[in-house]
Amino acid sequence: MATPTTLTALLRSAADRFPSRRAISLVGKFDLTHSRLHELVDLAAARLLSAGVKPGDVIALTFPNTVEFVIMFLAVIRARATAAPLNAAYTAEEFEFYLSDSESKLLVTSEEGNKPAQAAASKLSIQHVTASLTESELKLNLSLNQTESDPNPNSVSELTNDPSDVALFLHTSGTTSRPKGVPLTQHNLASSVRNIESVYRLTESDSTVIVLPLFHVHGLIAGLLSSLGAGAAVTLPASGRFSASTFWKDMVNYNATWYTAVPTIHQIILDRHQSNPEPVYPKLRFIRSCSASLAPAILRRLEETFGAPVLEAYAMTEASHLMCSNPLPEDGAHKAGSVGKPVGQEMVTLDETGRVLEKEVNGEVCIKGENVTKGYKNNAEANTTAFQFGWFHTGDLGYFDSDGYLHLVGRIKELINRGGEKISPIEVDAVLLSHPDVAQAVAFGVPDAKYGEEINCAIIPREGSNIDEEEVLRFSKKNLASFKVPKKVYITDSFPKTATGKILRRLVAEHYVSQN
Repeated sequence: MATPTTLTALLRSAADRFPSRRAISLVGKFDLTHSRLHELVDLAAARLLSAGVKPGDVIALTFPNTVEFVIMFLAVIRARATAAPLNAAYTAEEFEFYLSDSESKLLVTSEEGNKPAQAAASKLSIQHVTASLTESELKLNLSLNQTESDPNPNSVSELTNDPSDVALFLHTSGTTSRPKGVPLTQHNLASSVRNIESVYRLTESDSTVIVLPLFHVHGLIAGLLSSLGAGAAVTLPASGRFSASTFWKDMVNYNATWYTAVPTIHQIILDRHQSNPEPVYPKLRFIRSCSASLAPAILRRLEETFGAPVLEAYAMTEASHLMCSNPLPEDGAHKAGSVGKPVGQEMVTLDETGRVLEKEVNGEVCIKGENVTKGYKNNAEANTTAFQFGWFHTGDLGYFDSDGYLHLVGRIKELINRGGEKISPIEVDAVLLSHPDVAQAVAFGVPDAKYGEEINCAIIPREGSNIDEEEVLRFSKKNLASFKVPKKVYITDSFPKTATGKILRRLVAEHYVSQN
């Protein structure tokens, strides 16, 4: 059988092979099989077509993590339109920016709606519709003004999805600049899903609980789409978002075999285990960590506590998520402090002149592959920089070790230059996090008259600990070269984070610099 080159074909193939297996569950409410999910998606796609949605139209979706979101997202793509999922927590101003930048034609929300999103849509004259699934008959109610009484179900079967159709439109998280629009095609998504399935050996016997928001690539592609493509099952928490108190109960009840999360969520799960352990933990094949650097100390605690290999990965929106991952134990070693090996794509480290660097030498991580976006939307300048020398430039500094495993040093723009010495904030974070009384830590550069930049850090103490600045400095001096020791330590109870739980180093730095 030819390998599907579209996400739609890949999911259809899973529904054909595993029609009666569970595809998606809403905790405590209902389950949908792969064939039923496929029917509902086609039904919703037919509704969109009969309401006048055309190939290439951008449809904005803002929902909690619900089954309605999954159906509408797949239906938009099936109708050859482009799905633009948006964080439901945005302000009206943010919605206005994202809706207009993506040139959305329609806003779809849950029945409850979303006031800021609707205000922005009405200001931009974008039609708003709601989607809801009634449990009794699992029918999708799309409140569209239908042009005909019933959508023509054949309209969908006559529609062929093309590998070059733009299926997903997202913005970069903008850790260093204004968010850039990233179009990803059916082929990009299919390639990424295949890469993820192969490196983690996902099959129809796998099952996971989605803990990350589905408006970002990590939860959407690694959690949801890769599971569906493998004929596996996903479970959505009843609350529509991650909840530490129900997480393990859901994992046990739905026979989960793995989960993927960001380091902040892994830390929440560990802290809860310390204060409130579960009577029983499921036997997992693996735990995956991605989207921010996982300190080796946290990785070790996760493995010791939950008895499963913790595989750190490296990903970005522009690569349709996955770039690198540590392998499963049967396929090789997994290394703390490394994001593993490239998966299904070419990867090199380059110097400023575009020369490929040898092992153990720091350079910019660059990639080529079928999962990589063709370029940012309406941003020629960013594209020129991003695709220099024929490679996509990640903006990350790193090196390959002698085994071909990638080690990230940090975002190029976040390295701290202290009198010509380049300091990796990730390395300092990892040392701070190895202190038993530190729950979270972030190192950052601040302007300095003598050195140009000096290093500071902020920490969140573990519950019940009374760690102070003096102890953090003593520990740092013992474990770091003197020029890497933070000159000032701030003790706090929270950090500014993105919606996906990434700590924004830049915002933490700005917060403390403004206080000085």
